[in-house]
Amino acid sequence: MDDYFTNTTSQDKSFGYDNITASFYISNSNPGSYVGVVTCVIISVSLPLTLAALYAVYFLVQKDNVVPIYVINLLISDIIQLCCMIVSVAVTESTKTFKVFFYIYHFGLLTSVCFMVFIALERYLVIACPLWYRFRRTIKISVVVCVVVWAFALVYLLSVYFSYSSDFSGAELVFDVFFLVPFPLLIFFLGGTLRALSAGNRIPSDEKRRIVALVVLVLLIYTLLFLPTIIWSLADKATAKDLLSELSATFVQMSPLADSFLYVFLRKGAADKLLISLCCCRMNSNDIGTVAV
Repeated sequence: MDDYFTNTTSQDKSFGYDNITASFYISNSNPGSYVGVVTCVIISVSLPLTLAALYAVYFLVQKDNVVPIYVINLLISDIIQLCCMIVSVAVTESTKTFKVFFYIYHFGLLTSVCFMVFIALERYLVIACPLWYRFRRTIKISVVVCVVVWAFALVYLLSVYFSYSSDFSGAELVFDVFFLVPFPLLIFFLGGTLRALSAGNRIPSDEKRRIVALVVLVLLIYTLLFLPTIIWSLADKATAKDLLSELSATFVQMSPLADSFLYVFLRKGAADKLLISLCCCRMNSNDIGTVAV
């Protein structure tokens, strides 16, 4: 996604960065940029919420409830992104710094998207294969999966780095293609979850609502915050280049803030009341429509 970094100085162009036009890397040479102000606001709001959500989700990990482990790792990847965003605002223009934090930021994005997929997958298996999955959703297996995800993201990142060390735009293209893969998977998991619910099972109604809400929220986060940037990065950027680049980059920067709300649908209580009220409103509207007919 080339919408994470702005144009650098002529010194950067000698390293092949002259085609990089994005708003993630904001140098001190342009302190009045509204993108820099927006980034600071996002960091100041997202960082404390992410840390609080991380602390709260930690206490939700149970022997028979392993999805919080994936959410914890997702929030850790968000913290990595936020730290890179802090550096992007704080440091002066530096080619080495630019390149290092470009890849660190993408490492956080890679792991973030991977854990979003695994959260949706875990929720899908709970509904679609409850008996089979009951004996396989252990903390040990979940920790192994998380380690594999982090290792995969690191290997993928290093392979891209060494393959495209002199071709920055080529590295961006490889990242963009990778970020497109989760979209059909998330849609499949949501559709499979809804189909499994229609078939009926013994899972309590409140838990069903939380599961569906969590899968829907993950899909919405990806669709609204990641997908526009991916599409814009792959599309022709001949028109309104700077404005759309900065806008799409802001969407991705807001993903850690959106991820912190996953905690709401992991625990019983207020989320159940909210979902019940939404379901009741939908049922009432359907009843009114039926009577009117």
